[in-house]
Amino acid sequence: MRPDITILDGGTGRELKRIGAPFRQPEWSALALMEAPALVKRVHASFIQAGADVITTNSYAVVPFHIGAPRFDEVGLALAALAGRLAREAAEDARRPVRVAGCLPPICGSYRADWFDADFARPILSTLVAGLQPHVDHWQAETLSAIEEADLVREIIGYDAKPLWLSFTVVDNETTKSPEPRLRSGQLVVDAVAAAMRLRAQAVLFNCSQPEVMGEAVTVAHNFIMENHRSDPRAPAIGVYANAFAAVAKDARANSDVSDIRSDLTPTGYLTWVNDWITRGAQIVGGCCGIGPEHILTISESVRNQAKSD
Repeated sequence: MRPDITILDGGTGRELKRIGAPFRQPEWSALALMEAPALVKRVHASFIQAGADVITTNSYAVVPFHIGAPRFDEVGLALAALAGRLAREAAEDARRPVRVAGCLPPICGSYRADWFDADFARPILSTLVAGLQPHVDHWQAETLSAIEEADLVREIIGYDAKPLWLSFTVVDNETTKSPEPRLRSGQLVVDAVAAAMRLRAQAVLFNCSQPEVMGEAVTVAHNFIMENHRSDPRAPAIGVYANAFAAVAKDARANSDVSDIRSDLTPTGYLTWVNDWITRGAQIVGGCCGIGPEHILTISESVRNQAKSD
């Protein structure tokens, strides 16, 4: 492992559930933001203590899909601002530099590219950006199932001084027989990486898919960048943060229940996958749903130990 690795946090929503915060569907992690914001900050602090260099705002579920359109219209902007402020306060409380990523979620539902509607999503995404903007260091559009979602993010944020990280979700092994890694839309990962270059993303990542499918996505991204943009100073870094869910079916109804967490992805078991991603070219690693502070601690300790030995 190289010493130049950026470590992300893990899954905020499932960690909130684990520590006893208010948590249910459809509100998901937004419920704690509304009813127990101190616990949101506590989760951020736990990931920082575990070694995360970047924490992500708890704004994933601050969308009508989760909290309902009337509530979003009334308090969506305030909730986005609160999510940003809590993350910023946690970062400023740290005894070392910690960056805040402004989470921009899939507006129309996780994993379902077929539900994406740019005209519907545009004003909602604009509200999230307005609330988060004063508090974040970079934008992190995550769990993107289709390239069109990434295009809309760039349209909304423009080309301001804050960097953009684009994170795509990949089809899980059990749900496809395709020889090439694909987004949940069916689009090729290589085309998503090309789109990230076109959109001037500082990083292209893969998240909220099983660890088993991430390695090949990293390889495809690394090879494309090396073959086409090796000398380009704007070439994006590559990152991964997998989930601990079983495979998600193509026709799954997004966020219809609370998914079970796999028992085999212990901190040391997850580290094995992280090591593989780094060997393939990943420079940013962390976790998504079901990956907790104990996983991030194991990763950060491994990275620090490798840095000492180099």
